[in-house]
Amino acid sequence: MKLRPTPLHAAFAGAVAGAVMPFLWSRLDGDSMSLVVAFLLVVALPAHALVVGFTQVPAANGRTLDTALLKRVAAWLCAAAGAVAIARAFMP
Repeated sequence: MKLRPTPLHAAFAGAVAGAVMPFLWSRLDGDSMSLVVAFLLVVALPAHALVVGFTQVPAANGRTLDTALLKRVAAWLCAAAGAVAIARAFMP
């Protein structure tokens, strides 16, 4: 199965990370190893798979900017910030 990173996939990964990570952070506050594993599984792996992707696209010119990647990163960050804001609004 090939996952093609798109802004929609990146936004989904950001929303899940933004919604789940604050909950896990408060639950795993004293256990640093579990927190590292949770961060890798909830933030790093989905970000790599759904934002960066596993395939390398060769650039036409080494000096050009990858605007598609920038759009995906922006979608990921905005969705994560929005999910954190919504989660904080509903948390006591």
